[in-house]
Amino acid sequence: MGFLGFGKKDKVIDLTTKYKKDMEKAEQMKAIEKNQESSSFGSKAMPFSFFDSPAATTSSTDTSSSEDVVDIRASHEKKRKLAKRIMDMTERLEDISNQIYHLQQRVEVLERKLDIRRV
Repeated sequence: MGFLGFGKKDKVIDLTTKYKKDMEKAEQMKAIEKNQESSSFGSKAMPFSFFDSPAATTSSTDTSSSEDVVDIRASHEKKRKLAKRIMDMTERLEDISNQIYHLQQRVEVLERKLDIRRV
């Protein structure tokens, strides 16, 4: 019987596996970027880089890892855009709420003036 959580100790969910996979992908992405930066720097330093062997200029990453890197970049880009949109929306809401507050204050002032003239 699972009354008040007793007897449910078998059912533990580990949510760290996805986090660990994401961290590994991020590390792979950083390593790939470092390799690309170093290879691009090396090719810029050599004026005649077309004499280099093609094996030295190509990266040794497989297509699945490069697709993962592209997916991670796309997801980071989407998150960044979403965060920017949310920030813009909150700023607009704050501005509108400030405008409403100021309008309420003006209405209260007008109501006071109208009550004073009636007396």
